[in-house]
Amino acid sequence: MPEQPPVVERRLHPVTPFRRAWAPLAVLAGWAVHDPGGAQEQLARLTGTMLLLGAAVVVPVAGLYGFLSWWFTHFAVTGTELRIRTGLLFRRTAHIRLERIQAVDVSRPLLARVAGVAKLRIDVVGADDKDELVFLGEREARALRAELLARAAGFAPETAAGVGEAPARELLHVPPRALARSLVLTGATWASLGAALAVPTVLWLATHNALTVLATALPLLGAAGARSAGRFVTEFDWTVSESPDGLRIDHGLLDRAHETVPPGRVQTVRIVEPLLWRRPGWVRVELDVAGSANSVLIPVAPRAVAESVIARVLPGVTVPREPARVPRRARWCLPLWWRGHRLAVTGTVFAARSGLLRRRLSLVPHAKVQSVRLTQGPWERRWGLADVHVDTGADKTVTARLRDAEEAARLLAEQAERSRTGRRAAPPDRWMTTG
Repeated sequence: MPEQPPVVERRLHPVTPFRRAWAPLAVLAGWAVHDPGGAQEQLARLTGTMLLLGAAVVVPVAGLYGFLSWWFTHFAVTGTELRIRTGLLFRRTAHIRLERIQAVDVSRPLLARVAGVAKLRIDVVGADDKDELVFLGEREARALRAELLARAAGFAPETAAGVGEAPARELLHVPPRALARSLVLTGATWASLGAALAVPTVLWLATHNALTVLATALPLLGAAGARSAGRFVTEFDWTVSESPDGLRIDHGLLDRAHETVPPGRVQTVRIVEPLLWRRPGWVRVELDVAGSANSVLIPVAPRAVAESVIARVLPGVTVPREPARVPRRARWCLPLWWRGHRLAVTGTVFAARSGLLRRRLSLVPHAKVQSVRLTQGPWERRWGLADVHVDTGADKTVTARLRDAEEAARLLAEQAERSRTGRRAAPPDRWMTTG
């Protein structure tokens, strides 16, 4: 029996203690925010000498805590798992089986980019929380990510470390100008600006108090700008690339993120079409991925381009052009908004549309449907209508509302059969290999 190679444990980057040293100081800051009156009272009692002595104690203690937490944190890649050992007084060891890894994301906050380090987040099938390695050197983080993905794809341990990062082909890049224009044409932006202008105007007419108007207007204007600016900063330089380990997403102006959409794990694709985006023909694409927090695939793109990327996420799926309307009598159950509900069922997907001003078309591959249900309230029963719900592996539900009751019953039986045959024909959810 061949002798197993020794397990080599590694430590995180030496800059990590500085990041962890903030934990004791964060506790003090949290207490001050929670009880500002008590914190101010305690500070008023302290003299300058006592403050200096306190700093002389707190700062070294925080530094020692950061150092010890770094010193007692190790990780190692064994023949079958990634092992992470942490804890000074209470030890914790995480055993992450390599074949259960479905995504490994690299993120680089602004200060981490300055220091040349990165954060590695491991997404595991069936786990709600992601394990993290904070921080590694940028080269080490990318090398470890490539090794873990190679091992998850089935490469032998002796060759996985030398495989390197799989090549990627760019599918989509969102220019900053297009992103900015899309945010300007977003209804939420105009609603926030409208509230920021309307509420102070009403207050001025009611009180004629300039201080009251300013105290209200400034936070509202700040919130309106922060929402759009936050999305711009997060979604800046959005790039989608295709590689053997899935679709890669890179984005961020200040904090750079490198995420992966695992192959075969996408449960639902949503095409979102706000009202003001229809004239330029733009859409936003969102995802539901089993066991992953990744939710945005494309922040904004022309519809044809977005559909070409969706074809890479859901091979063989064509986005339905004209979903079927609901019966006209549905207006008695949902006045006006009944017009936004439509349904299309093709050989590959269950596609339900909702929304009148902000349209959402949800595409669920038949193989990803875990269960299908029919519901009918008393008012819907009065008008011969029913709702059909399909549940996916991402704990999400897509609903086709206000269908004819006979059609809904037929859909229920047919969808159950499509899901069974789809699961039998679907390829296994595993990493693609580099060939």
